[in-house]
Amino acid sequence: MPPVFRFAPSPNGHLHLGHAYSALLNFQRARETGGRLLLRIEDIDAARCRPEFEAAIYEDLAWLGMNWEIPVRRQSEHLADYRAALDKLSALGLVYPAFESRAEIARLVAAREADGPWPRDPDGAPLYPGDSGSRPADERARLMASGMPYALRLDMAAACRRVAGLTWNEFGERHDGERVAARPELWGDVILARKETPTSYHLSVVVDDALQGVSEIVRGQDLFHATSVHRLLQILLGLPEPAYRHHRLICDGEGRKLSKSSQSTGLRALRAAGVTPEGIRQLVGLG
Repeated sequence: MPPVFRFAPSPNGHLHLGHAYSALLNFQRARETGGRLLLRIEDIDAARCRPEFEAAIYEDLAWLGMNWEIPVRRQSEHLADYRAALDKLSALGLVYPAFESRAEIARLVAAREADGPWPRDPDGAPLYPGDSGSRPADERARLMASGMPYALRLDMAAACRRVAGLTWNEFGERHDGERVAARPELWGDVILARKETPTSYHLSVVVDDALQGVSEIVRGQDLFHATSVHRLLQILLGLPEPAYRHHRLICDGEGRKLSKSSQSTGLRALRAAGVTPEGIRQLVGLG
């Protein structure tokens, strides 16, 4: 069967040069291998995702000369798929409710750092310091029944005990065809469903890739370490393992990763300034 690739932006802002580079790499890989290219709209963040940004994604990618298979998968239309995955993990005893607010979590981290540095995940965020996972079952049930908002977290220690020797196949610029050792424990008890959203990035991306038959994931180096969590979830949920190809990031003049708030590197601003699709390819090193 032909390989399957995907580009999966979030419609919470306009695309920039970094998105263009990742999208074009997926498009190029699909053409080189005779594969299929899917477009997925990751719109689970209802507070930030907007229809006009989604429309702009289609317009910008078409302007770049890309095409993709129809229909486009929109995550907000498939919440039942993520619920089914959560139910499976819950049945394994690997999910627990966490009731702390962001402010409470920040206070807990600050209190623990009075005795020394608190561990951070590979992205630099402090690991979850709460005690929700150790609450008695009857107390959890009481809090949930009271209507108190809660997130669902993965019991990372319990999950890791179920999986040994976890690796992935990496074909990126830093690891060409190597089996890379996964270390999901570095992320602590990651969120699987947020208080305001019945899923999370980690869970939805793993479920979507499996349901869509994605066989090669081409994405930025900033998600390299997150692959450890994704591989763990794939094993726990009995999902197939894709190959991974993490590419370099397109950075600004000060070496920082581009953001959607950066007007100077936004595709729409560059188009308005007269830059052509071929010019975009040259700017990202594909010309």
